[in-house]
Amino acid sequence: MTALTRAALVAEARTWIGTPYRHRASLKGVGADCLGLVRGVWRGCIGPEPEPLPPYAPDWAEAARRETLADTARRHLDPIDPAMAGPGDVVLFRFRAHLPAKHAAILSGPSGMIHAYDGVSVCETVLTPWWRRRLAYAYRFPGVGAP
Repeated sequence: MTALTRAALVAEARTWIGTPYRHRASLKGVGADCLGLVRGVWRGCIGPEPEPLPPYAPDWAEAARRETLADTARRHLDPIDPAMAGPGDVVLFRFRAHLPAKHAAILSGPSGMIHAYDGVSVCETVLTPWWRRRLAYAYRFPGVGAP
């Protein structure tokens, strides 16, 4: 079995660019939300998803007030210090300090990320100071070594 590399993860994520935003979807070229992108990259690089997707509404983080996304990521990805995150790592953001993290992206480089959000197709954007201030968690896909 070939080792999983950061380059392979970023390359797979980039194949999703242009996929329209669709809540709860994870089908390259058809539709994906931010979690769907991470799920799709998992399937493309690792294999079948480790657990079924539970139902979730667009406002699930505000309604639940639990770190559901972070807890799920911790079950399947390796938690790392956000300051140590690099290309191919998954980062989670919280839009308000008092709310749970509810947005995911895959880092594409030291200042770039690939993600999807409502109204925007999967895209590669700059990890601006606005995003950096909201970064709450970082995770590494299993089997990927440190940078």
